[in-house]
Amino acid sequence: MADDLIHDPNGGMPRLLTIMAALRDPETGCPWDIEQDFATIAPYTIEEAYEVADAIEREAWDELRGELGDLLFQSVFHGQIAADKGMFTFDDVVRDIADKMVLRHPHVFGDESNAKSAEQQTLDWETIKAAERAGKQQKGTLDGVAVHLPALLRAVKLQKRAARVGFDWPTDGDVIDKILEEAQELREARAELTQEEVEEEFGDLLFVMANLARHWDIDPESALRTANQKFTSRFNSIEDTLATSGRRPEDSGLAEMDALWDAAKAAEKAAKAGSKKPDC
Repeated sequence: MADDLIHDPNGGMPRLLTIMAALRDPETGCPWDIEQDFATIAPYTIEEAYEVADAIEREAWDELRGELGDLLFQSVFHGQIAADKGMFTFDDVVRDIADKMVLRHPHVFGDESNAKSAEQQTLDWETIKAAERAGKQQKGTLDGVAVHLPALLRAVKLQKRAARVGFDWPTDGDVIDKILEEAQELREARAELTQEEVEEEFGDLLFVMANLARHWDIDPESALRTANQKFTSRFNSIEDTLATSGRRPEDSGLAEMDALWDAAKAAEKAAKAGSKKPDC
């Protein structure tokens, strides 16, 4: 019966769960899958989440379905490991998240009015989450902010938590002043301190930059991804231009590559300006 389900293209979620159980079977499963635990699978889970985000960022909708499947498989894998250890099952995971969504949306599934702004709903969501943390004995303001989040994202979450209890700069001007102060400290540290101390000062500067992003309602991870993409596009343009004369970047010099960079930047601006022109 299980074999029939494994090969049934319309088997849905039960099929995937059966496949995962078969992969982890101690006697007939895959040796690699059997050897894995939460810690060894966690990096793959993070990688798959980023690949989902990358497909969305590139609007690669033909790839998104597969990437979502890969991410779902990670949840199934962790659920099977937990079941093997007698901790919980995938059904428990599904029930918990369904219960949580119902609890956190009383304006949809309860008696509360749905006539709320998105901002008010966000405040309500945070209030409910705070109550959940209290139920988990997470009494500190910063308790429950996952340690292994991307560093910039975690910085913003920590700062948001602190801001809720009044620990925040009153204006974005205060944050900018702090950025200038930290930048000066970093410059001085480079000349006077150890590498470890310089790294600490560098981290302080990044932390305050994340705070400015929060004040300006900017997602710093998204902003840095955009900057990475911009750099990649412009450097690719440099390589393409040099290739027309049979050369590579190492055959060029900084002055020439700077000029090509500026040309690529100007072309980007011209393309953006052209795309904003109204139709005649």
